[in-house]
Amino acid sequence: MSVAILWHMHQPDYRDAQGRFFMPWVFLHAIKDYYDMPWIVSRHDVKVSFNLTPILIEQLQDYIDKGPSCDRFLDLLLRPCEELSEEERSFVQKVCKTAQYETMVRPIPRFVELYHQSEYSDEELGDLEVCFLLSWCGNYLRRDHEIAQLLQNRRFTQIQKETLLKKLFDFLPTILPLYRSLHQKGQITLSTTPYTHPILPLLLDISVAKEANPATILPKDGIGMEEDARAHIERAIQIFEHHFGQKPTGLWPAEGAVDEKSARLYKEYGIEWIATDEAILYKSGGEDPTEGYIFDGVKIFFRDHTLSDLIGFTYRFYDPDRAVEDFVSRLPKDGTTFVILDGENAWEHYPQNGLPFLDKLYTKLASCGTLTFDEAAKKRAKKLDRLAPGSWIYGDFSTWVGDEEKNRAWELLFQTKRDILHHPTKDPAITRHFLAAEASDWFWWYGEGHYTEFAKEFDELFRTHLIRIYELAGLAVPKDLVIPIVGAHSIQAVINEPTEYIYPIIDGRVSSFFEWLGSGYLDEGGDAMQANMAVRRLFWGENEHTLFFRLDSDLAKELEVRIFFDEELVTPTKIAKDEIIEIAIDKEGLAKEFEVRLEIYKDGQILQILPTLTRLFITIGGDYAKNWFV
Repeated sequence: MSVAILWHMHQPDYRDAQGRFFMPWVFLHAIKDYYDMPWIVSRHDVKVSFNLTPILIEQLQDYIDKGPSCDRFLDLLLRPCEELSEEERSFVQKVCKTAQYETMVRPIPRFVELYHQSEYSDEELGDLEVCFLLSWCGNYLRRDHEIAQLLQNRRFTQIQKETLLKKLFDFLPTILPLYRSLHQKGQITLSTTPYTHPILPLLLDISVAKEANPATILPKDGIGMEEDARAHIERAIQIFEHHFGQKPTGLWPAEGAVDEKSARLYKEYGIEWIATDEAILYKSGGEDPTEGYIFDGVKIFFRDHTLSDLIGFTYRFYDPDRAVEDFVSRLPKDGTTFVILDGENAWEHYPQNGLPFLDKLYTKLASCGTLTFDEAAKKRAKKLDRLAPGSWIYGDFSTWVGDEEKNRAWELLFQTKRDILHHPTKDPAITRHFLAAEASDWFWWYGEGHYTEFAKEFDELFRTHLIRIYELAGLAVPKDLVIPIVGAHSIQAVINEPTEYIYPIIDGRVSSFFEWLGSGYLDEGGDAMQANMAVRRLFWGENEHTLFFRLDSDLAKELEVRIFFDEELVTPTKIAKDEIIEIAIDKEGLAKEFEVRLEIYKDGQILQILPTLTRLFITIGGDYAKNWFV
């Protein structure tokens, strides 16, 4: 028995048409995760694989080459707080409060003091900025004497903030060389993904979505974009070879999205192995995911869905010994278990950024036996006669195509491609914007399935790439490209199920962007109806002991809420009304599943009943793995 782990490192392209970062997540994960993860591996006698997406490497290099001025958030941090406008101060505060409270804020005393404030003096805002940067410093960086000292400080100067940022930017150039060194030693395998993380099967033939799931509604007038698909692969190989001195042997398709056409295309470019989810194996007629398979000359590995998701979001709630014991108890006696998951986003939910868990996991796996994916590719493989199309989410492509908003984005992309084909140009910038617009991340956030407070910003970025293509080609920009896609879908109830435990502070305020991030979400109206609705959105979620509800309303302080479970009135444990309404209900004695209805009152008059377009059933204590995405 052996274990092969692949950590997938990816962030969307946060750069606008001018190449400036509108959000700092690449930089923040660089100082917290991108060095820490291979460094932790180097401390153990194990072999691990890392998948680095080209668009991530490219953005990291941008930070190295251009410095803080290329990022609007970091550029603001370099300025004295008294020089910031109210809008700039608000943006800085919003970003600084995205840090996870229990694992990132609480360990820093000064951060705790500042976190719940809504207004800040210039001195306090400067302290908040430094605390936020320190909270993102990984375990390796915290070994630095100066950073360790800052973590104990109660006050910070502008010079200390500038010095810290300089130290962090000086650290960035050490990250990729560490991967290269461990790769050359044979302790890790490196692989890549098509350039901007596109769902390559959909670029080759959008109709494959219907083959994967016959219920899928396809966008109108789809066209094949094989030339773009090839450009994604070629650019990925070029970037990998430039940074690591050799061509990649393996590839993790974005979101594990595969089909026969894309597999054959990878083979054409010399890719020896790819990987996807075990659901695709079962759809393809295979049975045992602990074996390697081969399809048309390409080795394929299938991830253990359960073990991958346990690391991704469940083991954070266990102490490290219990988590590792549970992991090992689930391993089969024979074969190779393939564990593939996001290598960056989970750790901010773990104590000490996951170091205690990873140390114990690697210590245990050293005695079990580990393989890199390159080593696994050298083993004998069973022949796979067919490769079913699909991804690691539900085994199909419904996360990226099929509802009105997702399809509208595809239709605008197809429209732009047709217009450029009619007016061909060799401007490489046009190709760059096409590849950027084809990233999976845009379609992920459109329509049903996911919710983000930055949906409008993502929408604008996507459409900006298409608009820029017309401008570069000297063509008139179609009017429909300036109309937002977000909110353009028909009025219908949108329900997203919870993805993880939540721990909101019941104070009637959104204390942090991440406070309700793992919650369920109900939207019955969208922008078209919100003017006539007292409550615009309903969120719900749970943790070990408590069930929570959040109601978004401009009248939050004036409303009364009655909650019914299976038509029985429920008395909340705690309720707070300020900017929003937050409600906590003790889970003890509740049924495992029940129907929820909420009545909204003002001055004794009922204004609204939720839900109205659908029925809402809540299951508590359930398995959120099936609802969790990367």
